[in-house]
Amino acid sequence: MKGRIVVLGEIEGLEAAALMVDGQLEDLLVDASDHVTLAPGAICRGRIERQMKGQGGVFVRLPGGVNGFLREAKGLAPGADVLVQVTGGTEPGKALPVSLRLLFKGRHGIVTPGAPGINVSRRIASEDLRAELQAIGEAAMEGSGMGLILRSVCENADDEEIATELAELRALAEAILADATGEPELLLDAPGPHDEAWRDWADPAPDEVVEGFAEHGVLEAVEALQTVRVALTGGGHMMIEPTRALIAVDVNTGNDTTPAAALKANIAAARDLPRQLRLRGLGGQVVIDFAPMPKRDRATLEQQLRAAFKGESAETSLAGWTQLGLYELVRKRDRVALSLLLGDGGRA
Repeated sequence: MKGRIVVLGEIEGLEAAALMVDGQLEDLLVDASDHVTLAPGAICRGRIERQMKGQGGVFVRLPGGVNGFLREAKGLAPGADVLVQVTGGTEPGKALPVSLRLLFKGRHGIVTPGAPGINVSRRIASEDLRAELQAIGEAAMEGSGMGLILRSVCENADDEEIATELAELRALAEAILADATGEPELLLDAPGPHDEAWRDWADPAPDEVVEGFAEHGVLEAVEALQTVRVALTGGGHMMIEPTRALIAVDVNTGNDTTPAAALKANIAAARDLPRQLRLRGLGGQVVIDFAPMPKRDRATLEQQLRAAFKGESAETSLAGWTQLGLYELVRKRDRVALSLLLGDGGRA
């Protein structure tokens, strides 16, 4: 099915939203509230605990007895109360990554306490419109000391609608910033998948918003994500296997024995890897064993990797080749792993 379609529904009784682009699953959001106490995006009041010398951070006591790990530790003493935001998922038994940099996200804008200034999305090209949006943003944030990012969806939005949401975001941010002392407490929960889809998948605007995963191929795509084997265009495949230490990716040419088979399979893997990691909710260290190919082809493959990861919202650092010929990268863990949310293994 051609076009950009947002599908709303449930998977294994959990609220979920899927983004299908030309019949392919491009993004997937699944409710994590049954499996984690604090989902990515939640804002809470925490209390600084012990310093972790050598690790560049501190542990933070969060609501529900959860431990958080904060890297921005300068000037923070044990016992101090802080407002933090959960920035990603983690493995069971490990501390949640949190940040002092709070982001209050809306459909049209993002309010940024501690980072003043009005920034308009670069995707909005019209100088007249940029100036108009700048004025709306300045009026909304006047006297607050907070910053604002105006998202690209503002290009086709009504001025009053934008201003109304910005006023609501400002009021929410000010209320939470004023509640910075006390016992650890959840102050703003992470949005549910349907709300997050409405907020973050608005640009480009979907051709259709529908309900029911069974009728649109979502369930089949999700089932494929629960296996380690990923078929590649051209006949090859890659295996994506999470371990405690890293994500191992092995690329194979399959039955193709032509001279260019390895490069073709490697390029296909490089192009699909960002989507696969995003859909599976995987992050951390990723080590790729590409199919054997001449060293002269490495520059071509690296170019494909850089292009593939360029548009990803999760911060990714491409580290390069090891002496053993493996390729390393680090992707931020911005979600709870899909394997934890779905299936009996995730519920154990």
